[in-house]
Amino acid sequence: MKKLLGIIILSLTSILLISCNEKKSQIKIEKILLFGDSLMSGYGLTKDNHLSVVLEKSLKYEGYKVQVFNGSIPGDTSSDGLDRIEDELSNESYDLIIIGLGANDMFRRVNPNKTKQNLNEIIKIIQDNNIQVILAGMVASPKNGLSYKKKFDKIYPELSKKFELELIPFLLKGVALNPYFNQDDGIHPNEKGVLVISDTIKKSITNYLKK
Repeated sequence: MKKLLGIIILSLTSILLISCNEKKSQIKIEKILLFGDSLMSGYGLTKDNHLSVVLEKSLKYEGYKVQVFNGSIPGDTSSDGLDRIEDELSNESYDLIIIGLGANDMFRRVNPNKTKQNLNEIIKIIQDNNIQVILAGMVASPKNGLSYKKKFDKIYPELSKKFELELIPFLLKGVALNPYFNQDDGIHPNEKGVLVISDTIKKSITNYLKK
């Protein structure tokens, strides 16, 4: 009886593993959209140094056959993103969208609850179109006040958990506040900063595909 039970358990485990592998093999990532603001758009840089171009080259070098589209607009808030996401989806068929919105909300001190609501709706619209999502997080400056920072910084982890998304905890990790990686305004990444951000996003994409 114990032997039979062991055989049954082993068989069920094999079926589950096969199903998981089949599900993973069905994920096709060929067209990627960067959906954000000036931090993703290539603001102040030549086209060859735009994040979309650099990221596509880096992924192709790793053997991925992908196109990376630039759907980022300088100055966009989460509300602006919500207003234009459906039009963006009607223009092209994407497999994966990297959402990188919220920095301008923070600079304008938009209520974090509103920012979270807008991002929530953007994610739902994208997923309703059967497109995969990676959420690129931001963190608020302490200058906005600790209460605001605490509420804002929780937006991305909470949305990631709710929708079971791959999360980039901080898009500007290693770049923010470092003059070597930023333009003269101290906010937007320069060519070297874009390379760091591209590497951060690439790692998130490859980690996602390996899960």
